[in-house]
Amino acid sequence: MRESRRVLWKLSLIVLVAAVSKAAFAQSSVSGLNNCSADDGSLDGTEVGSRREAAELKKATQEGKGPGKGGDMKPEPETKSSTIQRVPEKKGGAMEPQMIGDEMAKEFDKNNGAMAKGAETNWPGKWELFLKSSGISAMHAILMPLINKVQFYDATIWRISEIKLPQGVPCHVYNQKTNLIDCYAHSVLVDIESGNIRPLLLTTDTWCSSGGLTVNGTLVSTGGYQGGANTARYLASCDNCGWVEYPKALAARRWYSTQATLPDGSFIVVGGRDALSYEYILPEGMDNKKIYDSQLLRQTNDPEENNLYPFVWLNTDGNLFIFANYRSILLSPKTNKVIKEFPQLPGGTRNYPGSASSALLPIRLSVDNSPVIPADVIICGGAKRDAYYRANTKKIFDPAFKDCARMDINSANPTWTTEWMPMSRVMSDIVLLPNGEVLIVNGAKRGTSGWNLAKDPNLSPILYSPDKPLGQRFKELAASTIPRMYHAIAIALPDGKVLIGGSNTNDGYRYQNVEYPTELRIEKFLPPYLDPALANMRPTIITSATPKQINYKQIFNVRIDLKQPNVAKENLMVTMLAPSFTTHSVSMNMRLLLLGIHDVKHLRADLYQVQVGAPLSGNVAPPGYYLLFAVYNGVPSVGEWIQIV
Repeated sequence: MRESRRVLWKLSLIVLVAAVSKAAFAQSSVSGLNNCSADDGSLDGTEVGSRREAAELKKATQEGKGPGKGGDMKPEPETKSSTIQRVPEKKGGAMEPQMIGDEMAKEFDKNNGAMAKGAETNWPGKWELFLKSSGISAMHAILMPLINKVQFYDATIWRISEIKLPQGVPCHVYNQKTNLIDCYAHSVLVDIESGNIRPLLLTTDTWCSSGGLTVNGTLVSTGGYQGGANTARYLASCDNCGWVEYPKALAARRWYSTQATLPDGSFIVVGGRDALSYEYILPEGMDNKKIYDSQLLRQTNDPEENNLYPFVWLNTDGNLFIFANYRSILLSPKTNKVIKEFPQLPGGTRNYPGSASSALLPIRLSVDNSPVIPADVIICGGAKRDAYYRANTKKIFDPAFKDCARMDINSANPTWTTEWMPMSRVMSDIVLLPNGEVLIVNGAKRGTSGWNLAKDPNLSPILYSPDKPLGQRFKELAASTIPRMYHAIAIALPDGKVLIGGSNTNDGYRYQNVEYPTELRIEKFLPPYLDPALANMRPTIITSATPKQINYKQIFNVRIDLKQPNVAKENLMVTMLAPSFTTHSVSMNMRLLLLGIHDVKHLRADLYQVQVGAPLSGNVAPPGYYLLFAVYNGVPSVGEWIQIV
């Protein structure tokens, strides 16, 4: 009897607490929406680029007024208060936990799911200078599979860099009328261990282009400036390969567009300056002639554009999440129909030139996956809607946003949940780390993208832990000493470090009489999981006992050496990271899978065998190369290349 009363008393208390929390949450949500002014530095975004930075610049539009190039903008409808949840900001950027109902249950499930609890460390990370000069400005970057070399390239429009083409490689004729030539390299392969640099010849202009990897690891680069805008370029992942270029492969000129990998390993290219459409890339050597009009891009194109480099993420159902300006849709690449439109992200714009950063958060798989696999998108920072105009014409550099908005795009009732970073950020880069955490790095605290249009470099990266409770997800890390402004990059490496480069805020290679000179130094950042005190927790994958290729739905074994006793399944993760093509604060095709673990066997001494399940289909993981990691208590191994075929 006494036990029954005790249970009844506990149930009553839970109901009372839930009711009070719900009322408090509703009040904070309403007040948060009502207090979202245009001048409080909390929301809004803009980014503009090449058209205003090149010879064919158009005159600046009237301040915040007038129609865009695609005609009158539809008025931005008010966002219903029911579509967004705000987490009140505290001093120092901390947030009060606000979770009720399904949200609380969701968080509980996450914290007790496949994500292993990380080892406790207060180590803030460490910066290493990797290269004193990369030879060219690292405007675009991608890690090439198998050869472990990073491809950097900038733009041939400048006709100079800090490294010449190799002897025997013909100079590029960039003006057919005058026969003027360019003998400088604008593309280099950099060995991520030795730092050795191999310059490569590019003949079409790659300025503000896009890219991704094929199933066999070949880099496909699309679009660019002037004669490069309709180009598709191919660079195979081998030590001695060179670029093969097809100047008429694309139907539309793609400049500031986004390239995304589809479930079958092919590509779609979305948007670009004066290209309010999308198209599919045909096999190498074929020229595409068909484009598809995009009402989303037309309706979000404003006087400052603000919808260039749209965020495009392949959803776990095989459809495409596309975000432009302040709106987002789910598009079927099979039917080219819009399946649904998501709630608007209020307060302003997030794409170039406002340049927030975005990621599809780690996809958690299990032994028995549900029919609907959750997929969360995050969008962090950005600038006000007219930030480019104010910086470019009035030299007013408004504070960037501090907000981070997150939404489960497969939810029956998707909503944006907003929380606050420790500091403001525009032009930042998001990097998915192999242990499921997220690094936000680079950028500035004021202004917008564009040459010399941002101030106050944001030197401190922050760590975002997706599975921690609201209010505990952000952690400020050790600061760099090198500003990484416009045209900076960040990509994850097999050893768990993050490669940081770029910052060319000028028209060409300028080092004098500019506030932020062209930056050629390359750094590596060591995240907290590389704390030397955690070295004994770091697994080593036994390469000879781990497959190099896997099929969908396959059960396979990963053998690891781990100097820890009694290793339990709940302390282990096996993850697969797809290399991203990174430029202009957009990390195209970045994807991290947390695989379902079937069993863990202790074979002998420090040797363990982990039995895991491969992804179910190309919807979840397109075919191609991934870095495979074993993670123990949040500390990842060195990654090994594995291919889904």
